[in-house]
Amino acid sequence: MVLTMGKIKCGVVGVGNCFAGLYQGLQYYKENPEKEVIGLMHQDMAGYKTQDIEFVSAFDVGANKVGKPLDEAVMAYPNMVDWIKLPNSNVIVQESPVLDGVGKYVEDVIKPVKSHSPEELKEKIKKHIKDTGTEVIVSYLPVGSQKAAEFWANICLETGCAFVNCMPVFIASDPEWEKRFREKKIPVIGDDIKGQIGATIVHRVLAKLTQDRGAELDKTYQLNVGGNTDFQNMLERNRLESKKISKTESVQSQLKDRMDDDMIHIGPSDHVPFLNNTKICFIYMEGRQWADIPYKLDLKLDVDDKANSAGIVVDAVRAAKIALDRGYGGAIESASAYLMKHPPVQMSDPEAKSALEYFIMGKEQKTGK
Repeated sequence: MVLTMGKIKCGVVGVGNCFAGLYQGLQYYKENPEKEVIGLMHQDMAGYKTQDIEFVSAFDVGANKVGKPLDEAVMAYPNMVDWIKLPNSNVIVQESPVLDGVGKYVEDVIKPVKSHSPEELKEKIKKHIKDTGTEVIVSYLPVGSQKAAEFWANICLETGCAFVNCMPVFIASDPEWEKRFREKKIPVIGDDIKGQIGATIVHRVLAKLTQDRGAELDKTYQLNVGGNTDFQNMLERNRLESKKISKTESVQSQLKDRMDDDMIHIGPSDHVPFLNNTKICFIYMEGRQWADIPYKLDLKLDVDDKANSAGIVVDAVRAAKIALDRGYGGAIESASAYLMKHPPVQMSDPEAKSALEYFIMGKEQKTGK
């Protein structure tokens, strides 16, 4: 018999393209209950299904999103996801502090609201979370938002919300932050969401394949281009330090010996506006087989960048709620390893999948060091 566990009340930080893909996809499956949900580990995770996820709060900085119903905000410029017509929502997007969340190349596009200080907003946000019953916060902050990510991590610590950190600022994988979540018995899953069939997951699987088959990998790169504000934001190179670390370590972790830094290059390449939500990834691998005979691999991956992460977030949210239900705190290592690029403990993908299966069944849980 399948258990019914009730709704998972979620809040989102950053009503951008990624969230628009998740939100519209949730509505798509709600309107088509006969369809199997693609991209999940399980249709059911410890009694929780996709349709149990309900967004009851939302926070953003954009002038054309703050104060608007959530269904209008997900369609607002510069968002590009327009898959289905959404029903009216009674969730009103609340103001979030800007801090370092808006880069110089997107400020004119986002037009951030700055009507309250971070201190004022902190109290308003905590009250709103309590009033709405929010229990899991999903962070879709832009790359490079260190101070903003830490602000929201503190919000979770002060309100008891589980934290799903989809972006590459290290919270779950930082020992000090992880300790704070563990001591408060609040779950955190992170950092930096993997795609379903994304650039880094494909690159790391191919890298491990070369070694599992006994070959050597001598040189490799991964270059990515896209047309939305994510890529426009990443034109500001000093915002990319943690992103490059996250993507590079995700691949390096699958190799028996680390590659020299000058033999591996992974990172965004450029913003091409007409690509819109399309992300194009170029992966190159060069190495040696039997008798030092060389091989080369050139791969091009063309995906909708927003559809790519949504199913992974559905699993992350459900894992976070399971952890809340069971009283677990700190980094949920199995879920982080399977669903995120830069978890506190790197595993191979089969190992991480198995560990997450055990977690779902309640047979095993690691809670940090």
